[in-house]
Amino acid sequence: MTFSASYYCPHCETMVELERDAYLADKAVTPYPFEGWEYAAPDEAFEDAEGVRFVCGESDGPGIEWRTNPWNETEEGEYEEETDLGCGEPFYLSFVKFADGEELDPRAPAEYVRLSEGMSTKTPRGPTFER
Repeated sequence: MTFSASYYCPHCETMVELERDAYLADKAVTPYPFEGWEYAAPDEAFEDAEGVRFVCGESDGPGIEWRTNPWNETEEGEYEEETDLGCGEPFYLSFVKFADGEELDPRAPAEYVRLSEGMSTKTPRGPTFER
């Protein structure tokens, strides 16, 4: 079963409608890709990927429709009509991703940095002068 879902460009709020399968669960729409996620273009088989990479106003394919944000009204209460849709910047729709039966958090760092706790110096190390 497919349906149309609407997403906003995080850069300019242009809307895109994407026809997709209902079983895909959205995680987020971001101006950057999540580390470790694989993205496909909307005209590719994105159901097998972990997300979709859009180029605002430019990505094309079956089931894709770009339009202005209907909530962007002018002071007179009319909608702004733009001749050029989109800003041309990439943005990413990420699907929920699982590993070992648990949902992955894209914000979790891939590696951790260990700080030198308990180790301190009394003065900064600088150049030494020999006499």
